[in-house]
Amino acid sequence: MSKVDRRIAKSQEAIKKAVIELMSEKSFDEITIQDISDRANVSRGTIYLHYLDKYDLLDKLIAEHIDKLREICESSSELEYIDANLPWFEYLEGHYLFFSTMLASKGAPSFRSQFLEFLIEEFKDEVDVAKGKNQGLKEEVILQFIVTSYVGLVEWWFNNGMPYTSREMAEQVGILLDRNL
Repeated sequence: MSKVDRRIAKSQEAIKKAVIELMSEKSFDEITIQDISDRANVSRGTIYLHYLDKYDLLDKLIAEHIDKLREICESSSELEYIDANLPWFEYLEGHYLFFSTMLASKGAPSFRSQFLEFLIEEFKDEVDVAKGKNQGLKEEVILQFIVTSYVGLVEWWFNNGMPYTSREMAEQVGILLDRNL
């Protein structure tokens, strides 16, 4: 990676970090490009070099994290639920400020719906209503039950200061998924 590439990556990381920090402090609507520029210690021009506006920045930031979660899911698709959940909870924990801010923010309502859609996509193949414990139930009902529970659990975990380690969460959630899917 060249010196210029490193500088660009460093600027982009500073910009992303700045917008997340600002969103944890005030409404997204109140945040200006100047606020982001000041917090990230970059010029407004640098922000516009990479993003059309603050909405484009937020959209790209959300897409980046959901893509990373998708990669984690793909790389652990053959594992049991407990083992598959561990890298997921470790990622959530490692990006606590982003996820806790996005889930709590009124300025990013699209995050919740994108997060739920992503989870539905990931769990869709796990639901079998033709046989087993979910026979006769509606696939949409099971999916909504699982994904809204999952998101609610992540919110609870964050809002309570992550009282359990990511390993404990992975184990508990893995057992619950085994029981319900």
